[in-house]
Amino acid sequence: MSERNEMDIKKVKELIALMKENDLIELELADGRNKVHLKRPGPQMPVFTPMPMVPGSTPQPATPPIGSVESPVSASTSKEDLVEITSPIIGTLYSAPSPDSESYVSVGDKVKPDTIVCIVEAMKVMNEIKAGVSGTIVEILCQAGQPVEFGQTLFRVRP
Repeated sequence: MSERNEMDIKKVKELIALMKENDLIELELADGRNKVHLKRPGPQMPVFTPMPMVPGSTPQPATPPIGSVESPVSASTSKEDLVEITSPIIGTLYSAPSPDSESYVSVGDKVKPDTIVCIVEAMKVMNEIKAGVSGTIVEILCQAGQPVEFGQTLFRVRP
């Protein structure tokens, strides 16, 4: 190996040590025609772990199609004969179409399956959440601007 290559390798090793000392994830240096770009895994880089498939299950899409989202409705066993309207996605809940508008629904309001009950914003897309059931809103479990999780109960409805 020539002296020039050994010097270059030594410089790269010094840069790597500098990255480790300063907890750098990425470093790029350019000097005339020479360019060095170093990148190492760090906390910002996501690690994906494959999920095992259960025999007979159907894979679900990672995100719903843009536009109106039907809300999954599940029977509630903890509250009499109430039906829960749950969030079909992760995002931020909005109870009205704009900050100065009235809420889509309030406790005591009658809803039909196609009644919009709220909006969940996910990745800058506003997804209208529909009741999916006919009945009366008995409980509102989330406030405007609150983050919601997939499957989190948003409303309870008496059918």
